[in-house]
Amino acid sequence: MRPRTPQIVALGGGGFSMERDSTAIDDHLLMLSGAGRPRICFLPTASGDADHYVVRFYRRFSACCEASHLSLFRRDQGGHGVEDDLRAHLLSQDIIYVGGGNVVSMLGVWRAHGIDEILREAWRRGVLLCGPSAGSLCWFAEAVSAFHGEPRAVQGLGLLPYSNCVHYDAEPKRRPEYHRLVSEGMLEGFAADDGVALHFQGTRLTSVLTSRSQGRAYRVSRIGGEVMEVALETRHLPGQRLQSSRSASAVAVA
Repeated sequence: MRPRTPQIVALGGGGFSMERDSTAIDDHLLMLSGAGRPRICFLPTASGDADHYVVRFYRRFSACCEASHLSLFRRDQGGHGVEDDLRAHLLSQDIIYVGGGNVVSMLGVWRAHGIDEILREAWRRGVLLCGPSAGSLCWFAEAVSAFHGEPRAVQGLGLLPYSNCVHYDAEPKRRPEYHRLVSEGMLEGFAADDGVALHFQGTRLTSVLTSRSQGRAYRVSRIGGEVMEVALETRHLPGQRLQSSRSASAVAVA
């Protein structure tokens, strides 16, 4: 049965779109769903519904899941009843997996189609929400995006009342900018390296998982005008090391 507690797994980077030889994080997501053959729907909105991204999703999940995708830029929205009722389809899933790309554009398109409110309802009902990069930033109240140029602050859906920064080890400009933004009033929050996943139950962080031996996540807080960064305890998942966080295409950059 689907867990009653809302769940979000926010990846700093990784999963099928970035880890060529490791399925550790994706395998863990399937386990968290609690289903023997999970129903999983991919939202590639942030990439403009890039064909190659959708193909990689089906290659990874079609053999072990009831896989579908939702396209908001194409007439073919993904089959499996998606065209008939977007809300009913998304609420029937065990997992909704959001891909990387342009988080600002993605949120705008979602709002135009009412997907943002459907995702809120899905979260409250216990559908596992997850994703890397833009698929992480979107769940938080505030986030740091660097899709076009320098890192900057963006507003997310606010399901998690914190801020978020991804690709923390892979893109050196993100860390100092995140610290600056928090020092100037951005909500305190969490940063994650590529290959690291933050697992929230409700709005509480319950575990940090990594597919890399050196993967880290951090709590970033503001104390007396100073920004404090504290490394969080992580649990290493079995599997191959993340080969190259930049081996994926630009859809991984949020």
